Amino acid sequence: MRCARTLAGVLAWLVFAVFGWAADANLVRVLSYNIHHGEGVDGRSDLVRIAKVISDSGAHLVALQEVDQRAQRTGGIDQAAELGRLTGLKAYFGKAMDYQGGAYGQALLSQWPLEDFVVHALPNPVAREPRIAVAAVVRAPGLKPFLFVGTHLDANRDGALRELQAQELVRLLAKDPRPTLLAGDFNAVPGSRPMTLLFDSFADAAAARPEPTIPAERPTRRIDFVLFRPTAHWSVASASVIPEPTASDHRPVLVNLMLKP
Repeated sequence: MRCARTLAGVLAWLVFAVFGWAADANLVRVLSYNIHHGEGVDGRSDLVRIAKVISDSGAHLVALQEVDQRAQRTGGIDQAAELGRLTGLKAYFGKAMDYQGGAYGQALLSQWPLEDFVVHALPNPVAREPRIAVAAVVRAPGLKPFLFVGTHLDANRDGALRELQAQELVRLLAKDPRPTLLAGDFNAVPGSRPMTLLFDSFADAAAARPEPTIPAERPTRRIDFVLFRPTAHWSVASASVIPEPTASDHRPVLVNLMLKP
């Protein structure tokens, strides 16, 4: 009897080890974080603090918004490169505009190799602050190639420009046959026209557990998202907003997804 129990225990462990490893092998952990050029709600500019949030999340892929590159206000630091150095992740910066002797835009950080990094200009017919999407193909060991896209939409109260930008994102991405992740600060809440347009083509990774992301100290609105398509390729294991109230004016969104073989 003891032998049978021991054998059953060993078999159970082997099944767990094999299938648990397989599940981990398909895991894609994504963080979206508007870092407010490293300045927290306490007025301190502190990339080490931001890097700790990123590292502690264990994210494989990170979409960052409001990133400076050698701008005067942040001491001429290449923030994407510095955050890559501090976290050990590969860093890719996309410029939205020139700013204070340097540049301002977005960045992707990745544990895995990224290919075909590209910056897409989003519609801006009224010449407000330029908005972009940064995109790349992810080559993760054991996983099929997929697209990872970060974005940051217009922040004005009038949502018409955000709607145009959402339409352009759908046009750029929705017909691509590869699995796609779209993460960022959309400056729009669920139920708004821009998000309704996006939800027609993408699924909301945090739909089962929506949490507000801004303002960081006491969040009341949800404007930061991780979206995915097509649903046949992805499943959501978990989604949460990290309870970080100080490092930026947004709280980061962390999502664990499984990419199906």
